[in-house]
Amino acid sequence: MTQDTTSSGPARTPSALDAVADTYVARSAEINPLMATSIGLSGYDHLMTDLSPAGHEAQAAADREVLAELDALERDGRAPVDDVDRVTLAAMRERIGLQLELHASGEPLASLNNIASPVQELRDVFDIMPTGSVEAWENVAARLNAIPDAIEGYTASLAEAARRGRVAAIRQVREGITQARELAASDSFFRTFVTGPQVDAVLDDSSACSLVRAELERGAEAACAAYGGLAHFLETELAPQAPTKDAVGRERYALFSRQFLGATVDLDETYEWGLEELDRIVAEQEAVAREIAGDGATVEDAVRALDADPARRLEGTDALRAWMQETADEAIAGLAGTHFDIEGPVRTIECMIAPTQTGGIYYTPPSDDFSRPGRMWWSVPADVTEFNTWREKTTVYHEGVPGHHLQCAAAVVAKDTLNTWRRLMCWVSGHGEGWALYAERLMADLGYLDDPGDRLGMLDAQRMRAARVVLDIGVHLEKPCPERWGGGVWDAEKAWPFLLANVNMPESFVRFELTRYLGWPGQAPSYKVGQRLWEATRDAARAAAEARGETFDLKAFHARALGLGSVGLDVLRDALA
Repeated sequence: MTQDTTSSGPARTPSALDAVADTYVARSAEINPLMATSIGLSGYDHLMTDLSPAGHEAQAAADREVLAELDALERDGRAPVDDVDRVTLAAMRERIGLQLELHASGEPLASLNNIASPVQELRDVFDIMPTGSVEAWENVAARLNAIPDAIEGYTASLAEAARRGRVAAIRQVREGITQARELAASDSFFRTFVTGPQVDAVLDDSSACSLVRAELERGAEAACAAYGGLAHFLETELAPQAPTKDAVGRERYALFSRQFLGATVDLDETYEWGLEELDRIVAEQEAVAREIAGDGATVEDAVRALDADPARRLEGTDALRAWMQETADEAIAGLAGTHFDIEGPVRTIECMIAPTQTGGIYYTPPSDDFSRPGRMWWSVPADVTEFNTWREKTTVYHEGVPGHHLQCAAAVVAKDTLNTWRRLMCWVSGHGEGWALYAERLMADLGYLDDPGDRLGMLDAQRMRAARVVLDIGVHLEKPCPERWGGGVWDAEKAWPFLLANVNMPESFVRFELTRYLGWPGQAPSYKVGQRLWEATRDAARAAAEARGETFDLKAFHARALGLGSVGLDVLRDALA
């Protein structure tokens, strides 16, 4: 199964399968307007997702229906008609089939953690909603006023999951209580959002705008009250039922691993590889540390020397944002036309300081029409005011170009080849995050991280991702812990000093990250395992080319791979074989 998307010939004629995929996207957007906003589909920003058990069942019904349509198309000989269709068919069956497996397990009903559950999603969607017109603020008001019903549906799902014996660990429930209380407080994001200068810049003193302002303020109060109710539910009804153990066990973890990778891996072999990869990266770090701080220097010595260098220091978020933008723009200018084809709206990325303060760094893709550009966000904790460029240059490449921005924006712009589901809706963490880590190493190979400090920063990031493979699989499968990390069986108590030893970040960030891994099993390893599978796919393509007596064209390989959009890593491997 191969797919060539690099041809400069005429646009591909959409197939019957493309029509089914596009219809499925439209149906899913109606069911899940929050998803529609996140992928940049216009027309849904005033609507709210039904988070109740009925809402989950509606999506499952749509999933069953589209899989039946795929079967009918293939049975009737109407699909696949070409290589693009073959990839679409394999990718849709893998992704949507897995969604139904998760639905049958009841996992989506129980979603609660510190970073990627409805607790955060109902608030975070407002960061990416348009706010540049009166109509946009009307949409914001409508969605704010819909939050109480959404939270009522969410608590109904949590209660139904609890009835089935599926409750998040108490650590995640407590974090949900804390975050819900913050969003219900007098200084809640919702209250400041609807009274800030961004509102005054659009809404004047006319009677129509006054009505919109009133609806915004009413919506903010409704959202705050709803989050207060959520905190009460979590504390009084869910917490008493929550297990103390963080580990989810092998069976559940295997399902989550497939969800995030789009591939089936040997979890025990992957754990052992994680230990070996961690040792390899540490050895590489130690060699670079000696370049920085002299013979006999440790990694800690090199870090102190780099942190003390004023030329590598940034003061305040304004300086951080400006440096991010400059670094991202320089990467685009340097890579365009040489190692990648980067044209049109893909050449634009906006670097932003997020309104939240969790410590996360993330990317949001452009809208379908690029009216919302691709954006790199940095959520800076309140107590962090100083930043070091040596740590973060590799992060800009990860989130920007050639990382997520190139990957996501290249898919969005590929309207001549890919249907809407493949361009916008399909996202596989192992594919996306694996590519972004692959991109970091690629930038080192291309000479962009030749400065020893910047290279140490890249290795620092790689070390953290390798440590997460060990920690995540170790804790959730309750594997034996190596003696050097405490012996016995992996658990949260052993994970904390292990993480501190391998993550060169403030403790507040490390604590947030540990809670994330414990509550979002399988996601964190998808970065490093995804990178491993990407590199294996590239190496297999190189070996095949050499076996044919051809010179391997890395630029062409990247163009073909990115032209596929985000698909499961098993589908990627087969498509590029």
